[in-house]
Amino acid sequence: MNIVIIEDEELSAQRLEKMILETDPQIRVLAKLESIAAAVEWFRSNPDPDLIFLDIHLEDGLSFSIFEQVVIQSPIIFTTAYDEYAIKAFKLKSIDYLLKPITIDELSTAIQKYRNWTAPVDSRIDIRALYDLINPEKHYRSRFSVSIGDRIKTVQLTNIAYFYSTEGITFVVCHDAHEYTIDFSLDALEHDLDPQQFFRVNRQFLVGLSGIVQTHVFPKSRLKLELKPSPQQDVFVSIDRVVGFKRWLEG
Repeated sequence: MNIVIIEDEELSAQRLEKMILETDPQIRVLAKLESIAAAVEWFRSNPDPDLIFLDIHLEDGLSFSIFEQVVIQSPIIFTTAYDEYAIKAFKLKSIDYLLKPITIDELSTAIQKYRNWTAPVDSRIDIRALYDLINPEKHYRSRFSVSIGDRIKTVQLTNIAYFYSTEGITFVVCHDAHEYTIDFSLDALEHDLDPQQFFRVNRQFLVGLSGIVQTHVFPKSRLKLELKPSPQQDVFVSIDRVVGFKRWLEG
């Protein structure tokens, strides 16, 4: 059995590897990866392992975002220090979950569960369902206040086509082609907006589903968006976001 460990704490990764080999010396640990970026890079150039041990919180974010960037068909055993949502969320699309600190008996049971696994693996992990279970009380922004001279206007989210940033300033573009500046970065907006309706396609653009007229496919899997109102520059989906964007379009 070939496995990959994704864990940002080096000692935890080493301890888990040692326990796995104690459980079965024939298991091969192909890689120990400490971040989302490292995992994405590894999976892009290596075949899927038989099994993945995946920590939920990595040094550069929630590990679920790995699946937004690469398609992985391996079954997963999640490792986490959080139990309330883990029991629900991790049973959605994984073999099992292990609550830290992991014991050898629990690990052995999880590995045996994998060996007995007969159901087909669904590689289309429902990222949004996992995020929602982690943040069940999350309320997304529905409107913004913008300044127009000495007046303040409220812009409803349903009237917004997309956001873009240039020279450190963030703009909101409405369906009626009006533009306003807002005091939010695109990074902040990603957390405040409903991810089913808005997607960060590159460093400069955060687009709404209702603002996309058409998606054009270019060589080497490049995607160019036709937005309305039309921006002053071409808008391409970053290569590392193409997989997540396609899944987002499908809903």
